Amino acid sequence: MADASSSKVWIGRSVFVILTVGIIFAQILPLDTRPTVWAPPDWLLAVTLVWVARRPDFAPVWIVAAIFLLADLLFQRPPGLWAAMVVILTEMLRARTASIHEMPFAMAWGWMAMGVVAITIINRVVQTVVMSVQAPLALSLIQMVMTIIFIPLVVLIAQFIFGIGRPTLGQVDSRGQRL
Repeated sequence: MADASSSKVWIGRSVFVILTVGIIFAQILPLDTRPTVWAPPDWLLAVTLVWVARRPDFAPVWIVAAIFLLADLLFQRPPGLWAAMVVILTEMLRARTASIHEMPFAMAWGWMAMGVVAITIINRVVQTVVMSVQAPLALSLIQMVMTIIFIPLVVLIAQFIFGIGRPTLGQVDSRGQRL
């Protein structure tokens, strides 16, 4: 019984890693080299927030940190800044997992939206203080809004394609802790 749940956790983690590395790879591809006037959603952040809110055991902190540090390096962002903020946000969500599972989806979406807004603002402020090169404010705001708007789509995809739903009442992880 423990082996079955342990293998399910490792399969869930593997799916998360493959999906996030695929997103990074897709973003690196030079499909269009013209400057854009709008920014697409941060799919990597949306997927991570949904995975952590729905099944925190499938996205442990060390995997989230490694994925976002890799993304920082590949996207030529300040190494570790965005990764640290995402880790803090995911840990705050992870601490509220029990209450997030009990609240309606709109409230959970609101918590994720507030987190996305907070880390976007903090990222802008820190990069401004250290005088780092950053994207125009309008593009950052568009990306933030688009990420928030597309979180429900990511939830639907996670639920119906990958089977990452809310844990059922009384479901426990491999260590016997309530999910």
